[in-house]
Amino acid sequence: MLNIVLFGPPGAGKGTLAAKLVVEKKLLHLSTGDMLRWEIKHNTEIGKEAAKLIDKGFLVPDEMVVSMVQGYIEKNKSSNGCIFDGFPRTIAQAEQLDKMMEAHGTSVAMMILLDVAEEETIRRLLYRAEIEGRADDADIEIIRNRIALYHKKTESTMEYYKAQGKFYAINSNISPEYTMEQIMKIFEEIKIEKQNT
Repeated sequence: MLNIVLFGPPGAGKGTLAAKLVVEKKLLHLSTGDMLRWEIKHNTEIGKEAAKLIDKGFLVPDEMVVSMVQGYIEKNKSSNGCIFDGFPRTIAQAEQLDKMMEAHGTSVAMMILLDVAEEETIRRLLYRAEIEGRADDADIEIIRNRIALYHKKTESTMEYYKAQGKFYAINSNISPEYTMEQIMKIFEEIKIEKQNT
């Protein structure tokens, strides 16, 4: 199984890239953002609680997200692997993901950081708000709060994967096509490294 963690600030292009990798590598795409939006749209108990936090630009609690992810993994045991988009966001979540993967005899192969400048992130989110009508992308103060939370609470997760030798960074300011090219190069490098060991 090929399990990939996509990492980056809001608007980095994780969803766009994941859609390409789903086709290229025949993987599942687990987006905690999409899962939470579904819960909110259907006014579930999780959705009600999540909406209060997301509307203010805050992160939902670890236990809520981990529970959703675990349920998804259990339902898709026979897949070729998964692209984790928006998860894990904290070291605690990363540790929980490792336990889930180990329980199924697999592991996270790599974390890929989509590195985007803050002003580019803001521009993309405001544009997405116009196109998709997402309220959490329309308020610039909420956007800045989300970016600040990303830097404060989630960047330490990169160190977790660096320590495992699974961290890769890509300049994602240019275009989705360029980003995809760089990821395919990473796949080739890893294959070469494995052949040489």
